[in-house]
Amino acid sequence: MRMKTLKNRALSFIFVNHFMLKLGQVCIDKYKVNFMKSNIFLRVITGCVVFFGVLSFKAWAMEPKDAIVFAETKGKELLMAFQEEDLVQRYQKLDEIFLRHIDVDYVARFVIGKYWRQMSEEQKEHYKDVFVKYGLAFYKTLPLEYAKNLKYEIMGAQKEGDFVNVAAGIDVQLGNEAQKIMLTFRLHDKSGVIKVVDVKVAESSLLLSYRSKFYQMIAECDNEIEWFLEDLNDLATSMENNLQQNALNQQKTP
Repeated sequence: MRMKTLKNRALSFIFVNHFMLKLGQVCIDKYKVNFMKSNIFLRVITGCVVFFGVLSFKAWAMEPKDAIVFAETKGKELLMAFQEEDLVQRYQKLDEIFLRHIDVDYVARFVIGKYWRQMSEEQKEHYKDVFVKYGLAFYKTLPLEYAKNLKYEIMGAQKEGDFVNVAAGIDVQLGNEAQKIMLTFRLHDKSGVIKVVDVKVAESSLLLSYRSKFYQMIAECDNEIEWFLEDLNDLATSMENNLQQNALNQQKTP
């Protein structure tokens, strides 16, 4: 009787052990299947991300031909704005062009250079506002009133890293003397929109000219950023006032 009971227990143990092994194998197999499915799913998702990411990059990647079209149309738009005889309307058009087509964030940060890291977040925001104010006032004073006497022509474009440089020439007739002014527009792609980040006249970079001027102003302020911001704001305000006065004087002139 005792032997029979031990035998039954042994058989039960073997059965349970076999059952648990089978159950464990099923669980492992199921886990493997789920894992494989999970891997396949992740691969599919990763493939889609890469695929559509490449498509998005290609869709928005600026090519020289795109840069040429941009420089052609926007360059002429700029010159047409300078031809506007009504100063109030001219300034409005120039403001729109500046804010729409210049990458102000990039330019503002580049020209302040190493001093950007020294600014507090509050100073950075204030500086960007003042820079826009200064930039809008500064480029309205460019001597392009003679725009009717010039010819604007795109010479070509070349990629340079993430940028495209577009060469352009302006033929100006000053009296009996003809002059050619060479320009280079430096463009880049900002979230699918072409933006200007620099303009060179001959070999002189507007960005580097800004930086040189700002560094000099900061040095004259004993490297005090707050003083520099005050001086830059005062300079921009003075330029704005002069432009507004010119517009008022024009309106008063019969």
